[in-house]
Amino acid sequence: AMLRLRLLTWDVKDTLLRLRQPVGHSYAAEARAHGLQVQPEALTRSFGEVYGAQSRRLPNYGHGQGLSSRQWWLDVIKQSFRLSGVQDEAALTMLAEKLYRDYCGSHNWEVLPGAAETLSRCRELGFRMGVVSNFDNRLEVILSQCDLRHHFEFVLTSEAAGFAKPDGRIFEQALRLGGVRPEQAAHIGDDYSRDYRAARAAGMHSFLLRAAGQGEGPELPPEHVLPTLSHLLARIEK
Repeated sequence: AMLRLRLLTWDVKDTLLRLRQPVGHSYAAEARAHGLQVQPEALTRSFGEVYGAQSRRLPNYGHGQGLSSRQWWLDVIKQSFRLSGVQDEAALTMLAEKLYRDYCGSHNWEVLPGAAETLSRCRELGFRMGVVSNFDNRLEVILSQCDLRHHFEFVLTSEAAGFAKPDGRIFEQALRLGGVRPEQAAHIGDDYSRDYRAARAAGMHSFLLRAAGQGEGPELPPEHVLPTLSHLLARIEK
């Protein structure tokens, strides 16, 4: 069954890029540079709690609630440090600003194995390409810094779209940007509900990046699963 695809849309975090180290380690290193001692593991735990609570209270970086994603993140960073015992508010403000900027840079991110080669090959094969990511507006800069931006015709973040995956409206916007019908597009990502299922609910094809033995998760047709990004080419060769 030929898929006859024209557009490929891509998730980013843990599909094309991943953090080089847990958030707490980066945050603790920055705190040390300012003379503050914080346990990296404690910070990673605090961050997880704070990020989760903030995401529930103010979903999609506070979009539609009058908050900028920058302010949303500054609040998360500061509260993570407070929970880990840092009380110096002046230091917190400085740390938050610095870390917010730092995560734009390639030194905090690494390109996943096979990503650059797979993206290049997909472009050579004539696919149109775009990003659909639950990310804030720093993503353009991050992709450029990591030398991936040039592969994509568009980068659609949940902040810019006003909707976050699994909301089908973000995929509808991507299809409009790509100028194709849903059945002519496939989405690639690592999250079963936000990437794989959500894209299919929008009428697209989709592939789930799932390393062998990683996360049992629901049974999928094997041809929909990518043990590595390099496996995509065999699934979509025109």
